[in-house]
Amino acid sequence: MIYKSSIHTVQLHRLGAELTPPIIRLNTDEQLKLSFDDFDSDVKRYKFTVIHCTADWYPSDVQPSDYILGFTNDYITDYRFSLNTTIKYTHYNLVFPSDNFQIIQDGNYLLEVFDENDPDNIVFTRRFMIVDQKVSVSATVNRSLAPAERDVRQRIVFNINALNYPISNYQNLKVIVSQNGRWDNSITGLRPKTILGNVLSYDYDEGNEFNGGNEFRHFDIKSLRYQSDRVQRLNFDTAYQVYLLPDERRTFKSYFSDKDIDGLYLIKTEDGNNSETESDYCIVHFCLPYSAPMVGGNIYVFGGMVYWQYMPEAEMKYNFKKSQYEATLLLKQGYYNYQYVWLENGKSGDETFIEGNHFETENNYTIRVYYREPGSFMDKLIGIESIYSVK
Repeated sequence: MIYKSSIHTVQLHRLGAELTPPIIRLNTDEQLKLSFDDFDSDVKRYKFTVIHCTADWYPSDVQPSDYILGFTNDYITDYRFSLNTTIKYTHYNLVFPSDNFQIIQDGNYLLEVFDENDPDNIVFTRRFMIVDQKVSVSATVNRSLAPAERDVRQRIVFNINALNYPISNYQNLKVIVSQNGRWDNSITGLRPKTILGNVLSYDYDEGNEFNGGNEFRHFDIKSLRYQSDRVQRLNFDTAYQVYLLPDERRTFKSYFSDKDIDGLYLIKTEDGNNSETESDYCIVHFCLPYSAPMVGGNIYVFGGMVYWQYMPEAEMKYNFKKSQYEATLLLKQGYYNYQYVWLENGKSGDETFIEGNHFETENNYTIRVYYREPGSFMDKLIGIESIYSVK
């Protein structure tokens, strides 16, 4: 969540690998890099801390001293002002864990950033994970076994090998399977179908399936000097205005292979030397022609650029004069993936309604294995594995 309107482009990933999820291994030299922009364009003394969470992201019933070695909070001291941009901002970077701030337990964590002068008001939060690989996970992506779903659904079959880490209480074992970077459609509550020695098999006929969906759409705004890929026109009116080409509904179209980055985005400028501080912000206009407005729900622009959430500013509004859905987002220069997701009232988001649904679609799946040891109050992240549906 972002609680302060001046904060933009919050990114958290493994140091040196911008398109990776925020996951590092315990007791290694791996670090995470946090970056964000503040449109207040001054210097604030931001601080941060982390909170250990359960497998389902509630705060754990433990003290910070149980998982932090050193200071329980620290300052974000790396900041620079934007250069030659029409919208001014201050860019902040943080690399952690560090000598002053060490994390000594594996599991789920919530990063909290706050102003030193107002510690009770959180500026924003971000999730990250630290894994201590005690078990191994092997997985495959197969077609659905249901004849009617074979061409549209992907079934995740996996085994957990606990040879070197005996699990005494399977009720304390939690497995979560997620698709790409999404949180809203994760599969939880899976139990081993069979247990043979130290191998736990999750070879279900159903209950472990995802929609294949479709490849993500994309646009390129690394340069604002020319109309690049998927950009219809550019102009300047107090800020750069980027109008994307009209999109089309792909529900009933045949599958077309298109290499994407699984809904993520990469900050990059070709108009300057430093992408962190010389990338400008622009207003990006999305449009989806549609004969009439839908009822009972809303269409959203969806992906990593909106933090995999159904944000109010990403909700598309219907333009009756032009017979199309429209939305605008303020985005930093770079390369972006996105999709249109239908969010029916009271239900989870459905990307297939606009984008179509195909077994052939390339998706990235992550399997996370948590275990709460007897007598402990922590869900430990003891195993993780990522697999692509198309290699």
